[in-house]
Amino acid sequence: MLSTDATSSERYFEALRDREFARLDAQGCTYLDYTGSALYGASQVTRQCRFLSEGIYGNPHSENGPSRRSSALIAAARQATLAWFDVDESTHAVCFVANASAAIKLVAESYPFSAQRGLLLSADNHNSVNGIREFARRAQAPIGLLPLDSALRLQDPAARLADATQQHAGLLAFPAQSNFSGVRHPLGLATIARENGWQVLLDAAAFAPTSRLSLRQCPADFSAISFYKMFGLPTGLGALIARRDSLAMLRRPWFAGGTVDYASVQLERHQLSRGETGHEDGTPDFLGIAMVEVGLDFLADIGSQRLGRRMRELTDAFMAGLGELRHACGAPLIRMHGPGDGDDRGATVAFSVLQANGRSVPFAEVESRAEDAAVALRGGCFCNPGSAEKAFGFDAERSTRCLDRIGPAFSVPRFAACMGGQTTIGAVRASFGPPTNLRDIARALDVIASFADRSACLGSRCG
Repeated sequence: MLSTDATSSERYFEALRDREFARLDAQGCTYLDYTGSALYGASQVTRQCRFLSEGIYGNPHSENGPSRRSSALIAAARQATLAWFDVDESTHAVCFVANASAAIKLVAESYPFSAQRGLLLSADNHNSVNGIREFARRAQAPIGLLPLDSALRLQDPAARLADATQQHAGLLAFPAQSNFSGVRHPLGLATIARENGWQVLLDAAAFAPTSRLSLRQCPADFSAISFYKMFGLPTGLGALIARRDSLAMLRRPWFAGGTVDYASVQLERHQLSRGETGHEDGTPDFLGIAMVEVGLDFLADIGSQRLGRRMRELTDAFMAGLGELRHACGAPLIRMHGPGDGDDRGATVAFSVLQANGRSVPFAEVESRAEDAAVALRGGCFCNPGSAEKAFGFDAERSTRCLDRIGPAFSVPRFAACMGGQTTIGAVRASFGPPTNLRDIARALDVIASFADRSACLGSRCG
């Protein structure tokens, strides 16, 4: 029986689903890919339609009335974003970009890497962060790695950071929450790094949708977010939230419209604008930016603590359900990737479905069966190869030989065959958001349970 608090929470979120996400039940859809993208609420659409139908807004680079209205909306969105992340314009700037990947690239291409200023990456990173190493390599900067343990948590990160500091400092990049496993890495690492002379790039794209991030308490120099992952609408908009002193140390490799105080063709010179506008290329997405306050208001109405408790309840329920799934012979149906409990993790769970003999069911088969049941899951490596390599136990030497042998003809089936027929070249991921309920959890578990071997297991079938 649910406690009074749990019953109250269930009623609140059921009412929220009926009011804001009725289309899910109307279409019989169970959506469990919130790490990929949040769903927008109906009230956000209503407010956007009113805004678009009643307003007249122009290019903010002009000085006419519609232009000034757009500029005012952008300024308000900057202020709202800073307040949401517990800082203000005296210390931080908001650079609006296309998405978190663009925010990360903005830092990567402008950071002053050198032989004395290197790069330290966590093994658990989205490829948007992994790509920074290419800029570091061009500058012949040292590159280091923070490895993962068997639970896909960072392994002694403070000690390894201290070791790296003996050789050089530079840029440390890691995610607040893994988009692969849901692991939440220690935010205190940002403070330790800065105290040792490092700048910190924090990928907050997977963390921010269900948890408040205080950049006052976690003093990352640069933080990257995607707004659609937080509240679904608008898409194609993200932000780099940067400490102003750290933003000033970046050296942009080019300039574009809107980023300069002046540019001369005949003199072949230009001057970048200071602050955030010097890092926003071209015309900003002013109509999308106008919806940022609407989305933040939507999350504020739910409440961060209430949403956090709800996500923990759903994650615990799903993980408990996965743990109970067995083949008829008692062999486990699931192998979880990452921690086996809900401590220090977000509402994201990665797992593999196992045959009775212990071999993995290809993730595409699980995705396909889920799709037939109108359950939206995600399959693959989720653009996070470091976590995948650790989770699946890829041998580095063998992987190198296979990649060299396959060359430009690379495909997942070819790579799997070269790796000895290993079928675990990807996992299945379920992730939860405000509309998710226990019925969604049950539907997903039913799909996964359908892979169980119901016959009596004979011989070595159970491995």
